[in-house]
Amino acid sequence: KKSVKPKVLVGKGLTFDSGGISIKPSAKMDEMKFDMCGSAVVLGCMHVLATLKPKINVVAAVPSTENLSGSKAYKPGDIVTAYNGKTIEVLNTDAEGRLILADALSYVSKHYDPAFIFDFATLTGAVLVALGHIATGIMGTDEKLIEKVKKSSVKTGEKVWEFPLWEEYCEQVQSKIADVKNIGAPMQAGTIAGGAFLKEFVGEGIPWCHFDIAGTAWGEKEKPYGPKAGATGNVIRLVLDFMGM
Repeated sequence: KKSVKPKVLVGKGLTFDSGGISIKPSAKMDEMKFDMCGSAVVLGCMHVLATLKPKINVVAAVPSTENLSGSKAYKPGDIVTAYNGKTIEVLNTDAEGRLILADALSYVSKHYDPAFIFDFATLTGAVLVALGHIATGIMGTDEKLIEKVKKSSVKTGEKVWEFPLWEEYCEQVQSKIADVKNIGAPMQAGTIAGGAFLKEFVGEGIPWCHFDIAGTAWGEKEKPYGPKAGATGNVIRLVLDFMGM
């Protein structure tokens, strides 16, 4: 029904991430083909929903690109403008996924009046430091939504851990020469900084939960229902349970 607000899923789709001008170390750069796992979560969920055909209204958005160095690459020091008009100071080109998510979050907020938004991204290496391959980091704007996510986590065994979005953290992504900057304080709370940045692009009053799957999208311990190697499909089961599947 058009009168029913849609549930919106947004997935980061970096098909390969070299880091760009702020280039990554060569070790394990081959794994950066997995930087599209957020989009794979969304497409996996949509595949199941399309197969089962439940009577629910779901919208999916997948911003997708590569992040490579070259003569046309964006650079540290650039100021870019997001879809919602906010300006972003680029301090590190390896914090690129949040830029394409910013546009997608702004777009769905404006055009779909969502009941809620989930976004999924292999966003930060910091979440791997904090939680290892055991749990997905989450944060958001609506306590009831987050609690329901946690209940689905318990039911499916796909572990999540909530990080705070306190005002002090949100202040760390404010820029002196733009509305926001794409990284927070050096060597501090990198996972939260990613969430605080994305929060700037979610429409006012829209319940939202961010899933940082950088630690669980690949490399975790093999599960009986999962592949022996490669990407895991983690949090798809959680989301489908949340949707009532």
